[in-house]
Amino acid sequence: MAEDSLRIGGLSSGLAVILNSEDGKGSSSKSHLVSYSDDFGQQSVERALEYVFGLPNKSLGQLSGPIDSSVVRSIIKKYLYSNSDALVSERDGVCVVDNGSGPDVVGLEEFSISGEIRNIRQPLLLESLAVFSSARANACVWKGKWMYEVILETSGIQQLGWATISCPFSDHKGVGDADDSYAFDGRRVSKWNKEAEPYGQSWVAGDVIGCCIDLDHDEISFYRNGVCLGLAFSGIRKMRPGFGYYPAVSLFQGERCELNFGARPFKFPIDGHLPLQAPPSLSSFAKQLLDCLSRLLDMQSVERAERSSVEKLRSVKRFVLLEELFYPVSHGICEQFFSTVEADCRSAEYIGWGPLLSFLKGIYGVQAPHDWLSLDIVLDVFLEFRGSHVIFEHIINALSCACKTASFVLTECPYSGSYSYLALACHLFRREQLMVLWWKSSDFDFLFEGFLSRKSPNRQDLQCMIPSVWWPGSCEDVSAESSMLLTTTALSDAVSKIEEKHRDLCLLVIQFIPPISPPQFPGSVFRTFVQNLLLKSQGADRNMPPPGTSSNSVLVSLYTVILHFLSEGFGMGNICGWLKGCDSSNIGFLHRGGHQSFPIGLFLKNDPHRADISRIGGSFNHLSKSHPVRDQEAEVIWWEEGYMDDEETRVTHLTSQKPCCCSCYDEEFTKCSTYPTQTTARSSRQQCSSIPERSAQVAAECSTGSLNDEIEDKPSSSDRSESEFAFRPVQHMRTIPRDSDVSSTILREEELLDALLLLYHIGLAPNFKQASYYMSQQSQSISLLEETDKQIRERACSEQLKRLKETRNNYREEVIYCVRHCAWYRLSLFSRWKQRGMYATCMWIVQLLLVLSKLDSVFIYIPEFYLEALVDCFHVLRKSDPPFVPPAIFIKQGLTSFVTFVVTHFNDPRISSADLRDLLLQSISVLVQYRDYLAAFENNEVAKQRMPKALLSAFDNRSWIPVTNILLRLCKSSGFGSSKQGESSSSVIFQRLLREACITDEELFSAFLNRLFNTLSWTMTEFSVSIGEMQENYQVLEFQQRKCCVVFDLSCNLARVLEFCTHEIPQAFLSGPDTNLRRLTELVVFILNHITSAADAEFFDLSLRRHGQSLEKVNRGMILAPLVGIIVNLLDSTEESEWKEENDVVGVFASMDCPETMHYGFRYILEYNWATSSRGEAYVSKLCQLENFLSLLISYTDSRKIQGLHCGETDADDEMCCICYASKADARFAPCSHRSCYVCITRHLLNCQRCFFCNATVLEVLGTVEKKVQR
Repeated sequence: MAEDSLRIGGLSSGLAVILNSEDGKGSSSKSHLVSYSDDFGQQSVERALEYVFGLPNKSLGQLSGPIDSSVVRSIIKKYLYSNSDALVSERDGVCVVDNGSGPDVVGLEEFSISGEIRNIRQPLLLESLAVFSSARANACVWKGKWMYEVILETSGIQQLGWATISCPFSDHKGVGDADDSYAFDGRRVSKWNKEAEPYGQSWVAGDVIGCCIDLDHDEISFYRNGVCLGLAFSGIRKMRPGFGYYPAVSLFQGERCELNFGARPFKFPIDGHLPLQAPPSLSSFAKQLLDCLSRLLDMQSVERAERSSVEKLRSVKRFVLLEELFYPVSHGICEQFFSTVEADCRSAEYIGWGPLLSFLKGIYGVQAPHDWLSLDIVLDVFLEFRGSHVIFEHIINALSCACKTASFVLTECPYSGSYSYLALACHLFRREQLMVLWWKSSDFDFLFEGFLSRKSPNRQDLQCMIPSVWWPGSCEDVSAESSMLLTTTALSDAVSKIEEKHRDLCLLVIQFIPPISPPQFPGSVFRTFVQNLLLKSQGADRNMPPPGTSSNSVLVSLYTVILHFLSEGFGMGNICGWLKGCDSSNIGFLHRGGHQSFPIGLFLKNDPHRADISRIGGSFNHLSKSHPVRDQEAEVIWWEEGYMDDEETRVTHLTSQKPCCCSCYDEEFTKCSTYPTQTTARSSRQQCSSIPERSAQVAAECSTGSLNDEIEDKPSSSDRSESEFAFRPVQHMRTIPRDSDVSSTILREEELLDALLLLYHIGLAPNFKQASYYMSQQSQSISLLEETDKQIRERACSEQLKRLKETRNNYREEVIYCVRHCAWYRLSLFSRWKQRGMYATCMWIVQLLLVLSKLDSVFIYIPEFYLEALVDCFHVLRKSDPPFVPPAIFIKQGLTSFVTFVVTHFNDPRISSADLRDLLLQSISVLVQYRDYLAAFENNEVAKQRMPKALLSAFDNRSWIPVTNILLRLCKSSGFGSSKQGESSSSVIFQRLLREACITDEELFSAFLNRLFNTLSWTMTEFSVSIGEMQENYQVLEFQQRKCCVVFDLSCNLARVLEFCTHEIPQAFLSGPDTNLRRLTELVVFILNHITSAADAEFFDLSLRRHGQSLEKVNRGMILAPLVGIIVNLLDSTEESEWKEENDVVGVFASMDCPETMHYGFRYILEYNWATSSRGEAYVSKLCQLENFLSLLISYTDSRKIQGLHCGETDADDEMCCICYASKADARFAPCSHRSCYVCITRHLLNCQRCFFCNATVLEVLGTVEKKVQR
């Protein structure tokens, strides 16, 4: 009996442990096992069945025949079904009116609907199509405790709660807007009962709101994801039977939510509260059957673990292997289960969403490693039954919904959020039967979106997810830094796990071949889903997206999936056999290099899902009529990567020096990067390591060279010559017909790239904008907090200290809030592989755009979002936190073509949208303020050839602000009174190029100078008016202060540009007619008059200085300094022999009408404290020049006065110009013959071609001696 001692009652020792432990938990003290006797083998099957069905010991007698499904079902009927209690709870106090769906089915009362509410999906997924819609259910309650749940599909304005039948619904009144109606609105964080009061938390899409009413205590409460938001209303009016409170909702336009009155199990049931719709009576019996099946699986799992011992006992004839027992028992349980489900059609939904989903999750496990073997056994048995497809439809629906509502829980990381549901779904869809079942569903797209959903956290969620907060320079607990590091790392791992499952699911869909005729290629289902998603999500980036728009989290998840496929590779070799263009080595599409191609038919064909997308040249309908290109729809354009860059310094994926996206990143760079106001640099570094890096194939392809080597061994970008960018001959680029008609049906990687950009534009860009806002707000809040701490240390007054400490607490809370948001955005958006993919995307797209810009007929058809996504993605990477690569090599190693593109196309007339051209111009404006990026422009031949003249011509009514900023940054440090801290950038190269452009193209410079004069005059006028309004009321309003600051800054910048012109092109003012000099003089006097004559100097400075800004940063010297520079530049130039005999600077200034005001202004400048805003002593000599100029000006003015006294008063001379009364009227208009001086006429014609006397069109200007004057 040595071998038999391994068995107890015919079961393995492991099973004995299970039976002992399970029995110990039950109420019976008897053991399920028989005694150690020679005849124990005859009892083994019965004892095993007793354990499986949860029966007391020896309930089953000895079975006479073999075990089959009929025996099992008889046991179930005898011992389970007869003893099963439906557990019908006391439901007195509720009344359900039959609305045609059944006597006990709770739904909407159709006649109660106000506005327009559409049931977009059964049973109760609602969407408001009207501005404001309301409805109530067909059930009311008057006593007891009741609840219903609302799953938020959107997070806008919704009023959820309870209302009596007397509550009126209209287009502007809903739940909570009348007596006896009570509502909660998480968007406005308020509760409503005629009036709004603060209550609860803000909600997000995917939240489950529990609406609970306790009529025993006359109270109403609301729950968010199972957490009570507090008592909302108390003392509500009691109602009589049949006239109670109805569940009711009010939705703003486009808002969606799903109501659950009990047709499905509640996600967060509240103790003591019942659902309005009673659960199916057989649901408890179905749960019992699943519990039996679960115990059977437990036994089999132990059996598998001890299979080696079992094999020794095969010679014992009395022993029955569990695997021989498993099939009849499981089959019998499932027969009874599906028979129960089919007996009540409503029970299938309830059981599928509740007991069965929990059962499958329990088998598979919520964490890795998953028990896929046990799950497969169950699926094999379930799928044998014809009715299984109904229950699996509900399982798929339940999993999709669970992915929307799952929240991140820190203690569950890294298997938190929707991971467990996604993992289970991916395993189910590996079964072709279940994949086909999902695909045939009319809600395939909706369910797919649910799987891709990822719930965003609100303020309270972030507090639970990131309890400890730290930032550089903070005074928090020393342990906060390490604690925040651990939590953000755990959350980063959780996000990574979910993204991995999203990719697995999408790969399954891509591989799926639908069983239809004609046969489809793999990828067709995925393509259709993406197209439909993009079609209905157009406008998702607007402030008020149109109804039906997909959730932002879906767009972000799909973008992340496609980015990983294109950048890191698909990770599955068999995909390359059918994916069009896929490389067999599985190197990411964006990193392959070499020959690249793009099917231009993507732009040219009239697809319904692309027809409404704006193109570079205008709308598609307009272009198709004005520039038809039907013969090119089947063409593919080819080019060599980097062929437009200089060959010597070209950086591609195939050169020895790799682009930044494929170089080995030096992680130590992040440690030493400047990190003054961002959130936890160390935490961010750690997050990157926890997220899967690129595939080994990509690493092998792009391993040559490293960033570390570049940083240590190569000179900086400011010391090294860059590539010479010029457009290469078109022979490097070719177009060929598409190889076959079949290729149009195969999913191309270029299609995925096209979808990626649109997803970025409508999904990612708003998120990055929000992340940028929080980073900016965090920086500002930290500065205010530090300033407050400084004031607290300096203050002694107790009252002031109390107020400052309160202010400090508010700033600290704001900092903590921003730090948490920044940390969340960082770990969810800025992981290393995503940054790598974004960089490679920028490289790919900018080369594509440069190639297509050579083909006018195709370039104008490019969607606008290509340019918008490129520019936004570039700047997101540039400002990413932690930084992707050092700024010195960010452009240099891969994105030199970006500089070429923005310089070439910021004033390209083929780009019809002025906003797009402004976007490119603003990119230049941002980049040139940094030394490393400015070097890229200086070393770019296209930039040096085109940018100077293009900037001058772009200085118009729309683009003058960015052009001014660019010119200012290129010409900094060349003016008077430059900052003590030094200038952020200046370029001797572009200063020379701008001077040459102005000299060689006089007409262009003349037009530019005229617009510069007009614009500076306008800004100073606006500034003076704003100052006057505030002084009149003697109060500084925030809006007016902001306007003053902006206009003042613009005026200072324009004055600096004008100062540069007088320094580099003085002949424009000193030689020839003195029109420009007079206009310049008038501007200088005008500015001096308004800047120096302010009645209250302290008020003037206060109106310019915002909170937190020092006097050194904002003061009158900012506008006075360029005026000094202008005058000194003109005086220096008059000393040169070339212009010494030309226009008299002193004489023109002396001819102004307000000499006393002008003299006072110059004295104010001389007495100004320049030492606080200037570096060095260079300003002293220039002030001496100004002082001498003032002396000459005073002498000149005095001499004119004396001369006037000697001549005496005379009548006005008829020959004098009636405009300026300073010169003779020596010119006249033709044909009207009105006369004026040449200076006034010339100046007038710069802006208007009509006579300023009679408004007649001026054909020419004649001198008084009938000689034509050059206009």
